[in-house]
Amino acid sequence: MSLRLGDIAPDFTANTTQGQIHFHEWLGDSWGLLFSHPADFTPVCTTELGKTALLKGEFEKRGVKVIAVSVDDLDSHNRWIPDIEEVNQVQFNFPIIADEDRNVAQLYDMIHPNASEKATVRSVFIIGPDKKIKLTLTYPASTGRNFQEILRVVDSLQLTANYSVATPADWQQGDDTIIVPAVSTEDAIQKFPKGVKIVKPYLRYTPQPDKD
Repeated sequence: MSLRLGDIAPDFTANTTQGQIHFHEWLGDSWGLLFSHPADFTPVCTTELGKTALLKGEFEKRGVKVIAVSVDDLDSHNRWIPDIEEVNQVQFNFPIIADEDRNVAQLYDMIHPNASEKATVRSVFIIGPDKKIKLTLTYPASTGRNFQEILRVVDSLQLTANYSVATPADWQQGDDTIIVPAVSTEDAIQKFPKGVKIVKPYLRYTPQPDKD
């Protein structure tokens, strides 16, 4: 059965390009981004891992540890990394799991037989400090991921975990947020001193609570 939001992210031990890890121990109290790529030495994956390396500082600002996985072995990963660095003009700076036994791929349902019987699809898992899965995304092999969107989702998840708000369509940092239905308008006026804008009884906006 596939993993669902709110499930505990399966723990595992694996070899990576930065040494052996125990996943939950490696995450510690951080948020985590675990994402799979279909294969080493492939064009779309080379751009994706390069983009992730370029954005690692942005993930770190948000307290997010990043780790990739594919069913290739450690030697293959290590031979591929110089290509990623050359193509993207970046120093590679996060681990890639060597999952040749497909243990991680099976735990996270990353192999979709109707797409490929061997390679992983482009799965994305965002995991909270409580080790629960907060978001899942699945892309086909032909479509590279939008890592700015992944950062946007992290921002939303972290904001909404701490305040009684949700984020509307196309929300970006600094935009107004939506007050969740569980908070009455009377309570919202007290809870959100920056103001409450009522569009419908069920649709009420307030400026982003954690911004000055």
